[in-house]
Amino acid sequence: MKLKKLSTAVLAAAAVFVLGACGNSNDKGTTKKDDGKIVTEIKDDTTITFWHAMNGAQEEELTKIAKDFMKENPKIKVELQNQSSYPDLQAKINSTLPSPKDLPTITQAYPGWLWNASQDEMLVDLQPYMDDKTIGMDKENPIKPALLEGAQIDGVQYGVPFNKSTEMLFYNKDMLDKYGVEVPKTMEELKEASKTIYEKSDKKVVGAGFDSLNNYYVIGMKNKGEEFGKDTKIDSKASKEVINFYADGVKDGYFRIAGSDKYLSGPFANEQVAMFIGSIAGESFVAKDTEGKFVYDVAPRPEEINLQQGTDVYMFDSASAEERTAGYLFMKYLASPDVQLDWAITTGYMPILDSVITSTEYQEAKNTKIPAYLEAATKELFTVPVVENSDSAYNEVRSIMENVLSNTDKDTDKIIKDSQAQLDDAWNQ
Repeated sequence: MKLKKLSTAVLAAAAVFVLGACGNSNDKGTTKKDDGKIVTEIKDDTTITFWHAMNGAQEEELTKIAKDFMKENPKIKVELQNQSSYPDLQAKINSTLPSPKDLPTITQAYPGWLWNASQDEMLVDLQPYMDDKTIGMDKENPIKPALLEGAQIDGVQYGVPFNKSTEMLFYNKDMLDKYGVEVPKTMEELKEASKTIYEKSDKKVVGAGFDSLNNYYVIGMKNKGEEFGKDTKIDSKASKEVINFYADGVKDGYFRIAGSDKYLSGPFANEQVAMFIGSIAGESFVAKDTEGKFVYDVAPRPEEINLQQGTDVYMFDSASAEERTAGYLFMKYLASPDVQLDWAITTGYMPILDSVITSTEYQEAKNTKIPAYLEAATKELFTVPVVENSDSAYNEVRSIMENVLSNTDKDTDKIIKDSQAQLDDAWNQ
């Protein structure tokens, strides 16, 4: 399919582009409330602020998108405010929530970061804007339902998906050919392929590993029909099966964890590991680091259900009616087909529209191998449930997995059982 050229339905543009460092610039003394009516046309100059954590090529592309938006919407000025990194952005949001007047109009965030803000009614429900007859979302190119659901908190559409990704299998094609190994399609096949590579290489090459240990755990549990949540028992039969599948491989040498390397793309490029499962957003690093060494390729993650990850864009209730509409229009622009196509090809993040994923332009992109397999890799997506302290508990799983996998010479069952208190503390803090 060929994508239509963007027809920006609302307001046309140019405005000064400013990279600021403070919060919402209008009416610093008090937060602005309104009568609940949606403004459908921006008649006066309106400034919106957007806190984000994009850097390098990602920030360059975001800057370009904002400039293009302002050219088409001359009454709206977008101030992009880079908060350096995800941890810094989360800390900035948390420290500013007690002072709503200093919050931005919109922010990049994981939904778990904003649980408390949603309970305190500090976020804007975007559904009325998305359904509005005048400025609503493009019904011909809808956002992928699983991604929209992932941007909900308590069933309310507080967010619009932004820089989204999922996991895929990256593999050394030359090495798999050398050892006569087929690309694994199931976890059992991954295990057997990894064993074969490890043994045939005289134990010089580890078969595989997983970049994100908490992703590995929650995806493994989901594929066993178990939802990660407050009732999760770390030493249940399903949980121990998931943990020990990885732990047995680490103990026997055919699996490994990233460890101090942080990501397995480095050992993969150095031919120390033949395959790894990681975010598609890391493909550019793989392509650069393997160039001239060997041919890499990708395949869907070898489990049916996959995790959708990455951040969304949320709007704070402290924004005025005009700022809310202006912020929503920028979010709508971010979700438009042409912008999504450019964003995906430039940054490596996945398009949030199925119409872009299957488009000719995306499928024929020259600098990526992801498009050919992305539709299959995203057939069944889920998100970590957004409930109180879910973000902390999810992160605690990483620590638990690291402890188990770094001590496979000890009693792993005991380590797993003793970890329950650690997980419970994270849920109940």
